[in-house]
Amino acid sequence: MFAPIIITWLFCISSIGIYNIFRWNPYIYKGLSPFYIYKFFKVTQRNGWESLGGAVLCITGAEAMFADLGHFSQKSIKLAFISAVYPSLILTYMGQAAFLTQNKHVIEWHFYKSIPRPVFWPVFVAATLAAMVGSQAIISATFSIVKQCSSLGCFPHVKIIHTSRNIIGQIYVPEMNWILMILCLSVTIGFRSTTLIGHAYGLAVITVMFVTTCLMTLVIIVVWRKNLLLGLLFFFFFGSIEIVYASSCLVKVHEGGWVPLVLALIFMLIMYIWNYGIRKKYEFDIQNQVSMKWLLTLGPSLGVVRVRGMGLIYTELVSGVPSVFSHFVTNLPAFHQIVVFVSIRSIPVPHVQPTERFLLGRIGPKEYRIYRCVVRYGYKDVHETDVNFEDQLVLNMGEFIKNEAKSSASSAASEDSADDRMMVVRTSSHPAVKMVAMVSEIHQDGDRNHSGFQKNIETQNSGSCLNQFQPQRSVRRKQVRFELPESSQMDLSVKEELRELIQAKDAGVAYIMGHSYIKASGSSSLVKKLAINIGFNFLRRNCRGPAVALSIPHTSLIEVGMVYYV
Repeated sequence: MFAPIIITWLFCISSIGIYNIFRWNPYIYKGLSPFYIYKFFKVTQRNGWESLGGAVLCITGAEAMFADLGHFSQKSIKLAFISAVYPSLILTYMGQAAFLTQNKHVIEWHFYKSIPRPVFWPVFVAATLAAMVGSQAIISATFSIVKQCSSLGCFPHVKIIHTSRNIIGQIYVPEMNWILMILCLSVTIGFRSTTLIGHAYGLAVITVMFVTTCLMTLVIIVVWRKNLLLGLLFFFFFGSIEIVYASSCLVKVHEGGWVPLVLALIFMLIMYIWNYGIRKKYEFDIQNQVSMKWLLTLGPSLGVVRVRGMGLIYTELVSGVPSVFSHFVTNLPAFHQIVVFVSIRSIPVPHVQPTERFLLGRIGPKEYRIYRCVVRYGYKDVHETDVNFEDQLVLNMGEFIKNEAKSSASSAASEDSADDRMMVVRTSSHPAVKMVAMVSEIHQDGDRNHSGFQKNIETQNSGSCLNQFQPQRSVRRKQVRFELPESSQMDLSVKEELRELIQAKDAGVAYIMGHSYIKASGSSSLVKKLAINIGFNFLRRNCRGPAVALSIPHTSLIEVGMVYYV
C-alpha cells in the first residue's frame, strides 16, 4: 500500500501546485532566483534569520528516504527523488506562494485553503495516509541504523527479524518499535503544541544534516581518496548553509528544541558505554589467549584426566584458544576426550548451504583431539536443535578427519600444531562415519522394544535429514548412533580417531559457555568505574544474550564464570 499512497500524494500536491500557479500568479517562477534570498534578508533582517528555524521544516521528511538505503537501492532512491519528490515539492511550494500573493489573510492555514473545494476531502485523506507512510520511513530508517550500530558493537543486542528473503536490509526490531511509540506519545502528550514539536523536529533534522556533511567530508578524503581541497570545499559550501539554519534553530532550544538534544545525549551515552565495555572485553580476550606453547607443555592429557564425552566450548574468537578453556582446565581435574571450540557466525546472505555450513580445523597435534569449528548461518536460516546440530557436527568432523589424512600437506601441517588451517567440509557419497537411526518402541505398558526398527541412512550431504517414522499403536522415539563403515579402507590412526569420536558422541555432549563479569580495576578512575561497573553491566544484564544460548539444552549446559578486570 505504501507506494500507491505516496504516488497519489505526490500527484495531488504537484497538481494543486500547478493549479494555484496558473490561477493566482503565473509569474511566481521568478521566485526561484537567488536574488530574492538577498532581498528577503535585506527587508526582514533579524526576523528573517529567526524564521529560518521554521523554513527548515519545508524540507524535513524528504531526507528520510535517503536513510532507507537498507530497504531500497541507491538507483531507485536517486530516481525517485530527482523525478518525483523534488519536482513535486518545488511545484507545491510555488503554488502556495502564488496563492499567498493574493490571499495574505489566510497565511496560517494556507495549504488547506489553497486546495479546491471539490477535492478537499480526498486530498485530506491522502495527506493523513501519507503522514503514516512518512512516519514508517523514519521507523524503518531507525531499524537500519540500530542494526548497523549493533553489528559494529556500538549498541546493545536487540532482536532483529528479517522480513525479506531477498533483501537483507528489510528488518523489524520489536524493542525499538516500542521505544519509538513511547517516545512519540510522550512528546505529543508533553508538548500539546505543533509549534513546540516543530522546533524540536527542526533542530533534530538540521543537526542530522550537518553531521552527515561532516561524515561525507571524511568519506571524500579518506574512502574515495580525493583531493583534500575538494573535501574542504564540499564541507564549507554545504556546512555554511546548514550552520545558518542550525543557528536559527538553536535560538529556540528552550521552546522544545531541548528534547532532541537530551535524547541524543542519552543514546550517545548508551552507545559509548556499550562500545567501551565490548572493546575492553575483546582486548582482554585477545591478550589472555592460551598460547600454543602452554598447551603443548601440558601434553596430550592437558594435565588432567580425559574422560569419555565431547565438550563443545562456545567462543567468539575464531583463532587461538580462549581464556575460559585455561580457566576450566586449571580449576577442574578432568576434561572431555574430544574438545571442539565452536564459533557461530551470521553472514550477510539469506541461506548457507548445509554443505558449506561447517568450517573445521585442528588445534595442536592429532593426539590432543582438539578441534575448531566455525558454523555459518544466513540471516534467514533457522538454527538447528541440539540433537540435529550434534549429529551434523559429528558427520562433518568425520569427513574432516578423513580428508585431512588424504592430504599429505594437511597431515604434515597438523603435526606442527598449526592453528591457521581451516577447511569447508563437504560430505561425500562414501562418508567416513555412517549414521544409523534406531527407533525405540514404548508400549502402553511402558516396555521398550529396541529390535523393532533399524535403518541405515546413506548420507549424501551434511544436510540430510533422518527418515521420520510414523507411530502406529505404540509411541516410538527416534535415536541416532554412529558406526564406521565395514568395508572402509582407512589408515589405522584415522580409524582410531574416528572410533574415539563415535565413542565420545555416544558418551554424551556437554556445552560449555563462558559467563563473564566485567569490572573496572581498582586503579581505575571514578568515571570508568561508573561506566563499567554500573552502566555496562546494567546494559549487559538487561539486553538480549547470544542467540546460540537459546538452542542449548539446560541439562547439558555448563557455564564457566569469569571476572574480567579491565
